[in-house]
Amino acid sequence: MAVILWHNPRCSKSREALALLQARGVAVTERRYLEDVPTLAELRAAQARLGLTAMEMMRIKEPAFKARGLSPDSDEATLLAAMAEEPKLIERPLAFAERGAVIDRPPERVLDIL
Repeated sequence: MAVILWHNPRCSKSREALALLQARGVAVTERRYLEDVPTLAELRAAQARLGLTAMEMMRIKEPAFKARGLSPDSDEATLLAAMAEEPKLIERPLAFAERGAVIDRPPERVLDIL
């Protein structure tokens, strides 16, 4: 079993998800998405795997959300483009495995794809 984790080491939820995976001996590939920013195509693929709307993938309390003039009524293309341009808007952590993909909030959700 292998998991790709879009990870922010400064985020406690992200660290908890990583620790849960490591405690179970899961091979984890960390993608520090703030440094290795996902492309728009990768965000669309992640959205398809997650089965979520772009709004459900966003950190709406992030100051950049309001600063960019985004709202729950913003269209999908606008929201995805904003995440590609400003990755701190991406909800974290995201985990991808053969069995599925989840946003790990709470972190224990990562166990659902093992």
